[in-house]
Amino acid sequence: MRQQHNRPWGDFLNAGVGGFYRPHDHGVDPLIAFATKLALAAAGALERRLSVVLFHRVVTQPDPLLIYEPDPRRFAEQLAWLQASFHILPLPEALERLYNGTLPAGALAISFDDGYRDNILNALPVLQHYDLPATFFVTSGYLNGGMMWNDRVVEALRYWPTSALDLTRHGLGVHHLGSGRALVMEQLLQAMKYRAYPERDAIADELYTRSGAPPMRMMMDAQEIRRLRAAGMTIGGHTANHPILHAMSRAGAEREIAENKTTLEAILGEQLELFAYPNGKPFRDFDGREIEILRDSGYRYALTTSDGTADRHTPAFQIPRFTPWDLRRERYLARMLLNYFRRPQRVPESAAA
Repeated sequence: MRQQHNRPWGDFLNAGVGGFYRPHDHGVDPLIAFATKLALAAAGALERRLSVVLFHRVVTQPDPLLIYEPDPRRFAEQLAWLQASFHILPLPEALERLYNGTLPAGALAISFDDGYRDNILNALPVLQHYDLPATFFVTSGYLNGGMMWNDRVVEALRYWPTSALDLTRHGLGVHHLGSGRALVMEQLLQAMKYRAYPERDAIADELYTRSGAPPMRMMMDAQEIRRLRAAGMTIGGHTANHPILHAMSRAGAEREIAENKTTLEAILGEQLELFAYPNGKPFRDFDGREIEILRDSGYRYALTTSDGTADRHTPAFQIPRFTPWDLRRERYLARMLLNYFRRPQRVPESAAA
């Protein structure tokens, strides 16, 4: 049953804003939805596969620095497209049914990474409106007022007071903001992503301090995580500080996974069974060593960011996920359909392999 809520975005969804949303006008062409569902049903008759979509944020309003992060009305639109074409299930149920052979055709689950506060402020009301479940993979080290390294970089560039950014002493060159802050942001994030965690964190701290960006609470707190769970959503682990696990020592990776699991289980009063690898690319971000650590930690499933879908033979610690970025429903659903037939990349299951 859909839960009642009194958040502003609930009013937005029910009343409609600017003529965008009406309860019976989801912007889904019935022929497109029918064709997608028919293709998925035909494929599912041969082999049942599970699609998992990945989101991070639902921003309050369109953001020129985060152009691929949906605002509530675009998120509502995307959910309408997915609901019209797929059989959406809670992720734990979908995984159980994947492996016991009862998965329906066109099965899909929704997931979010990192633990942003806008997940509960903006995403949850839309999910509740559609009566849809989601799983939220939470990075625990930034709860209660922290800020992830990449967000410090984004906000530093948003507030940077001069037209150039000189990071030559960090080996990152000089960046001219006249070329576009979003472009510079993307270049910096990619250049910093695989730096050692302490170095990456220190550079982000320096940028944020020098920019004069105001303090902001971007991540959820413990109470908000409990509210998500009380709303029927699932919570999963995502490390304490979002490092690249494969770049750490085994002891460091074990600490990140264990600290995150212990913290979230204490908040929720229940055991976690699902985990999502930070960044999540096979071989580059995790391999068999991390799978062994997760298995020893008591997790049952782990999710990657490898494109493709899972079948009953997919290893339980390598469930793929996919994010279609397209803004038009035809391309969005076409990309989802193409992804259905992709076979995800996998690593050997043993650390010794």
